[in-house]
Amino acid sequence: MGATLSILIGLLIIAVGAFCQSSSYVPINKVRSWSWESYWLVQGIFAWLVFPFLGALLAVPQGESLFAMYAAYPRESLLTILFGVLWGIGGLTFGLSMRYLGVALGQSIALGLCSGLGAILGPVFTGKTGDLTTAIWVGVIVTLIGIAIIGIAGGMKTAALPEEEKKKAVKDFNFGKGLFVAVLSGVMSACFSIGLSFGADLHWEATKPIFATLPATFLVTIGGFLTNAAYCLFQNSRNKTFSDYRQGSLWAGNIIFCALAGILWYSQFFGLSLGKGFLEGNSAVLVTFSWCILMALNVTFSNVWGIVLKEWKGVSKKTIAVLVAGLLVLIFSTFLPQLMA
Repeated sequence: MGATLSILIGLLIIAVGAFCQSSSYVPINKVRSWSWESYWLVQGIFAWLVFPFLGALLAVPQGESLFAMYAAYPRESLLTILFGVLWGIGGLTFGLSMRYLGVALGQSIALGLCSGLGAILGPVFTGKTGDLTTAIWVGVIVTLIGIAIIGIAGGMKTAALPEEEKKKAVKDFNFGKGLFVAVLSGVMSACFSIGLSFGADLHWEATKPIFATLPATFLVTIGGFLTNAAYCLFQNSRNKTFSDYRQGSLWAGNIIFCALAGILWYSQFFGLSLGKGFLEGNSAVLVTFSWCILMALNVTFSNVWGIVLKEWKGVSKKTIAVLVAGLLVLIFSTFLPQLMA
C-alpha cells in the first residue's frame, strides 16, 4: 500500500471516529425520565469502562495479560490514570457545556482549547518537544483560528436571538455559566492527550500498530470514570435521584440508548488508534498532529449536528456564512501540516 493511500485511509478512519463522537449526544436525547446525573453515569459505564476494555483486549497478543503489562510499567500506568482523573473533570464539564450552550457552541469552545493544548502539552510533558515541528505549530494555530471563527458565529447568534428563541434551541441555555464550564472543560480535557503520551509504551512488540494506543486509552478512561462517577453519585444523593435507577420499566430502552451513546463516544479514540496505525511510518507529522485533527473534526461534525438539531435556526445569513467559513478553515487545518512537511 502506498504512503499516500495509507495517509488518506488513516485520516478517513479518524474522521469516521470523529463523526461518531459528535453523534453520541443524539441517543442521549432519547433517554426518558432520568436526571442528567443518572444517564451520564450509565452512559459513562459503557463509554469509559466497557468498550475501552474490549478495545484494549484487541492489543493483547495470545498468551499475554493486559493487567500484567500494566503492573510491569507502574509509573507509566499510574501517570496515565492520574491524567485520566484530571481529564474526567473536563469530560464532566464537557457534558455541562452541551447543557448550557448547546452541541455546536459548547463543543466548539471546549474542543478548541482541548485541541491546541492537547497537541502541544503531550510532547512537552513527556520531553519530546522535538516532535513539535513548525508544521505542527502552524497546524495548531490554524485549527484555533477556525474554532475562533466558529466562536464568533456563536457570539453573533447569542446577540441576535431573543431569550425565548435561545431557550427553544437549548433548554437550559446560560451563556455565562456555559462559557465558564466550556473553558474549564477544554483545559482539563487536554489531559487525555497527555495521558496517552505517558502511556505510549503500554503495549507489546507483537501488538498491531492500529491497536497500540488502546491499552493506554483504557487507563485514561478509567481515571475519567472515577471522577465522573463520584460527581454523579454525589448529585444523585443531593438531588434525591437514586430513584431513577429503580424505574424498572425504563431500563431496557434507556440502557440501549446509553450503550449506543457510549460506543459512539468511544469510537473517536478507537478510530484515532486505527488511524494512527496507518499514519505511522508514512507521516510522522500527522502522527503528532493526529490529536488536533481528531478535535478539529469533532468540532466540524458537532456543528453539522447543531444545524441538523436546529440550534442555528433563525440566525442571519451572515452568521451562517461565518460559521461555514470556520468549518472550512478547520477542514483545511487537518491537511495543512502534511502539505508543509
